[in-house]
Amino acid sequence: MSNRSKSKTTVDIYGQRFSIIGTESTSHIRAVASIVDDKMREINSKNRSLDINKLAILTAVNVVHDYLKLKEEYEKLEKSLLEKD
Repeated sequence: MSNRSKSKTTVDIYGQRFSIIGTESTSHIRAVASIVDDKMREINSKNRSLDINKLAILTAVNVVHDYLKLKEEYEKLEKSLLEKD
């Protein structure tokens, strides 16, 4: 368990307000919300017929895809650094 205290931050994502409780800083939570909002708007601009549920799922899939690609790149860099030692 974390010893950091939790705080509540209210954010707007795709025109809806959410209260997020966590141990991260307010600026971090707002940055995460902004990325999600931007990605939802980007996907919506390419396919305006999506309902909000499908838009949310596609956003999640895209964000996880981006995360996994970055994780793979990080692991390759880490491996190459370890091989140099």
